[in-house]
Amino acid sequence: GREGIKLYPFVEDSFSRFPSQSNIYGLCQAGQQELLAATLKGKVVCFRYQELQQKIRPVAKEVQFTYIPVDAEIVSIDAFNKSPPNRGLVVGITFIKDSGDKATPFLNIYCEYEPGSEFNLDSIAQSCLNLELQFTPFQLYHTEVQCDDGGSETVFLLSGHDQRIHLYKENASLHQFEEQPVERFFPELQQLPSNVLWLDMLSVAGGQRLSAFGCQNGCIGLALVSQTGPEVLQSWRVQFDSPISTVLLFPLSCQTEQLSREEMFFKIGYNLLVTSTIEMAVVFRDVQVCGLSHSMCLSESDQWDAILCALVIDLDFDGQKEVLLGTYGQELLCYKFHVAGSGPDGQFKLQWRQSFKSPLLSIIYLDLTGDGLRELAILTLKGLHVLQHSLTSTADLVLELLAQRVSALTAGSELESAKAHNTEEGDAPAKTEECVSHTPTN
Repeated sequence: GREGIKLYPFVEDSFSRFPSQSNIYGLCQAGQQELLAATLKGKVVCFRYQELQQKIRPVAKEVQFTYIPVDAEIVSIDAFNKSPPNRGLVVGITFIKDSGDKATPFLNIYCEYEPGSEFNLDSIAQSCLNLELQFTPFQLYHTEVQCDDGGSETVFLLSGHDQRIHLYKENASLHQFEEQPVERFFPELQQLPSNVLWLDMLSVAGGQRLSAFGCQNGCIGLALVSQTGPEVLQSWRVQFDSPISTVLLFPLSCQTEQLSREEMFFKIGYNLLVTSTIEMAVVFRDVQVCGLSHSMCLSESDQWDAILCALVIDLDFDGQKEVLLGTYGQELLCYKFHVAGSGPDGQFKLQWRQSFKSPLLSIIYLDLTGDGLRELAILTLKGLHVLQHSLTSTADLVLELLAQRVSALTAGSELESAKAHNTEEGDAPAKTEECVSHTPTN
């Protein structure tokens, strides 16, 4: 009760009600400071903050994506910026068009090739590649692949009710995307045991990646893959008793600035969060070493109906990530890992929970206001909530960290402080995206 209120670190900044409900695949980030939310009745809303009368205010406006019929039911939406040196925002939308006698599924990919308009959402929305699908679509996901020429490219992966995952890759010479055999880049995604409801991938040291998927029949798949080849080095499967709602790969610690990727791979350890519709959420620890053998339950996480979405981020800026779960029972749950003794063992404990007015469908952590401090965007059945960190406590934390740094510098020799200054300057941009020090500017 009261303790939960004290620990809850957010203040609701805005709520935008949507004309019709959304679903678990209905929210994505588009560029640095914008969100796209799709509602079932064929509408896509762009959400951002704009400066109006010297104040930064939230603006939600519908974007008219072409070739989505009025009566279409949008299933999933995703967006990415092309991998450098290519430029441009790419948006993918899957929907089902009900033409009376039969329902036809489509994937529309929007991308503008005109220089100067590659990031203009209104232009992008007008340039559509319309692909009819032979399967009902589920999650639309994007990830980077290594190409033969040594460069990398971002591709769409779309799971379907045909127990397959479909790969869509840009054909630059034709200025369009086309389906390619998935096993050419993702050998771990062949012969799937059931329909995949959620997919997650992470690039790790030594040109490798971890791939995880969760299926409708409760099966979890995990693979360690060499990007060259590509070749499956190891793979693991484990069976749950209910459909899997999300899988999420993450390192628990943020203290990665000083480590090379190789060191990070062995020292930090990667974990896999698995949420399902009726069971407790589970974290598999150190999956790159232990596979799916070392699991920990998040106790009480099954008390608020199905878990529909999850996010792992460092919410209190202590360098260690927290696990956020959003439930159909309208609760946002926050778990923190507590170490037991000196060993690697410990447990995830419920830190706080917060109630919402309707089921939670999706969570994204991004800097919408552009002040260097991220917001938590939560899509519920009714609309979009934007939660801000409490600025007073964040400002206190920044001052405390600065004071610590100053005393450390004064205590160290001038040589040390000069060295620290140099590494600070040199390392800042290379920090992992999750762990940039957040300093509010307002």
